Amino acid sequence: MPDPAASSILQHAQRVLDTEAAALAKLARHLPPDFQAATEAMLACKGRVIVSGVGKSGHIGRKIAATFASTGTPSYFIHATEASHGDLGMIGPQDLCLLISNSGETAELKDVIAHTRRFSIPMAAISSNGGSTLSKAATFKLTLPDAPEACPIGLAPTTSTTLALALGDALAVALMQQRNFRTENFQTFHPGGKLGAQMMRAGQLMHGPEKLPIVSAKSSMADTLLEMTSKGFGVAALIENNTLAGLISDGDLRRHMQGLMDKTAAEIASPAPITIAKDDFAADALRIMNTHKISVLIVVDDIGTACGILHIHDLLRAGVA
Repeated sequence: MPDPAASSILQHAQRVLDTEAAALAKLARHLPPDFQAATEAMLACKGRVIVSGVGKSGHIGRKIAATFASTGTPSYFIHATEASHGDLGMIGPQDLCLLISNSGETAELKDVIAHTRRFSIPMAAISSNGGSTLSKAATFKLTLPDAPEACPIGLAPTTSTTLALALGDALAVALMQQRNFRTENFQTFHPGGKLGAQMMRAGQLMHGPEKLPIVSAKSSMADTLLEMTSKGFGVAALIENNTLAGLISDGDLRRHMQGLMDKTAAEIASPAPITIAKDDFAADALRIMNTHKISVLIVVDDIGTACGILHIHDLLRAGVA
């Protein structure tokens, strides 16, 4: 028999997700009227977007500031309480403040609000209360739609924090698009971890031309096998007039076992080998290897000349997989 307790747990979980999903759909249909103006102001901001909040709103604010900073919009988070004890000096006249408070009446934000008014610093407010002190003081009102919290007593910040976080993501992505923020820009801010590894270029991980096993069309199989084994990649690139004309792999050797040692490199090489450009992403190299069930790629430069070789082990060591 089904466990009633387990069934109840799943029902509660589904209700929470349904409640928050409905609120997000409502936000998508009714973006705050000031959304575009706030985005344009952040785009034009010559300083940084300073995000601040307290409690759960503060946690959301930290994430929004981190997303801004990693996607091309200079930003950092200031805790509202610390702001009242000296950190207001971190907010400059060329900055823009993004303050978050569900009620719009968070007492700890009053000094930050006053600071923005005193020095004419533009301020955007994310709040569920359009008539609050925070919203009334804001240059840009980013009012969240009226939606119930997902918790059973209606008090714990659940739906409201999800909406604030989603609105922050919407701002960040809109800014990314306006800045034409590309993958290579993202890599600049994410050099570490798996993301950084996946965005490395093939040219950064390849073995250089001195490690490239090269044979000519007339190379004997004895010379070809020696080149394949001495370089340690189990393949040999057939190069003619500085052009990659073919590739010899262990599969090619097996297919030509009969009379193998009497053949030349050109007679057994596979024409038009699969390659990767040195400026392509390492993640693309891994995808190509997996798709074609190969373990080695010849790396070519922008004019198609072989300039290196990349083994799947190089990708694994770099953490691409």
